[in-house]
Amino acid sequence: MHSPAELILNDELANLTPSQDEVGSPDDTRLINSSLESLQSTEQRELLDLVDRLRRAGLSSILQLPQIVVCGDQSSGKSSVLEAITEIPFPRKENLCTRFATEIIMRREAGESIQCKINPDSSHPEDEQLRLRQFARKICDFAELPSIIDDATKEMGLNERKAFSKDVLSIEICGPNRPQLTLVDLPGLIHSANKSQSEEDVELIKSLVQHYISQQRTIILAVVSAKNDYANQVILKDCRKLDPKGGRTLGVITKPDYLRPGSDNEHVWLDLAQNRDIYFELGWHLLKNPGDDEHHMSCTERNLKERMFFTDGSYKLLPRNMTGIDSLRERLSRLLFEHLQRELPTLKNELDEMAAAVNTELQALGRSRPTVAEQRAYLAEFLVQPMI
Repeated sequence: MHSPAELILNDELANLTPSQDEVGSPDDTRLINSSLESLQSTEQRELLDLVDRLRRAGLSSILQLPQIVVCGDQSSGKSSVLEAITEIPFPRKENLCTRFATEIIMRREAGESIQCKINPDSSHPEDEQLRLRQFARKICDFAELPSIIDDATKEMGLNERKAFSKDVLSIEICGPNRPQLTLVDLPGLIHSANKSQSEEDVELIKSLVQHYISQQRTIILAVVSAKNDYANQVILKDCRKLDPKGGRTLGVITKPDYLRPGSDNEHVWLDLAQNRDIYFELGWHLLKNPGDDEHHMSCTERNLKERMFFTDGSYKLLPRNMTGIDSLRERLSRLLFEHLQRELPTLKNELDEMAAAVNTELQALGRSRPTVAEQRAYLAEFLVQPMI
């Protein structure tokens, strides 16, 4: 007997996962890179949808699923990075998005649609999980998103006494110009307690972030702000602790426009961006997000202003594929696709082993007795056995 999750994986993995003969050579890598656009409309979508289905089946509580998580300290510019990648105007007032993880699913489809739902944490009782799964909203305008997030916050039972939740808000956005990408946004790390954030809040967020980034199938998008000394930014300490070789981390530097051109501080950050200080195997990326008085700008205006910024000064010497939001989207799409190709075969093996162990336990219990008559017959047989 196979579990629903095992059937999902078995049905689709054979057609989606290349053999060792098909992947791994430099020629194959060039082929993957050159045909990225076609992959985004076929194989990549199917791979991403497969992982999403496994997550919806509750497998993330017992298996580490491949994913990209976006994390950083509070005020690192993480919200602006997420908004630039997704082109979703996330609400900034009241920090509604920072009290739980938010899964953003983007898919390329002919029609536009936005759907929101809650994926409950597996630690809840079954009836509570069922109640939370019933939360589902379809909206036509991103202007409705703040009220949806507010509703989800209340549905999760968050209030002054319960500040954070392990439940996940899932937002699926479809449209003809959307990249094929799934991201998990995590609450910003807090440096120290204050009037509105207690020591318990600090530890809760730290625990939540570390839970995600410690998973070996998680790619970490670590956001740091050039306004603050990167040696003091908590997320880098956590990444170096939980991903010591830097094999799963891509660093994103925000707010480079706050650095004085030609200054020693600018050179320090440029060295970081070029992997000369903190080394990440996946490298670094720079973004210039809107300032506090520029959030009224459209995505087109934002992207144009960013492109102009990186064609001037020291930044014009950097490779184009490590600056700007367009190249970051391409990097993330390619990175996630290749990550899924590598991880799904071992994921299937783990699922097969777990299913075999469960089947062994089920067989040890004997045949099932679903009807009352069968149960009574068994009990009667059991009761008279000692008399024979």
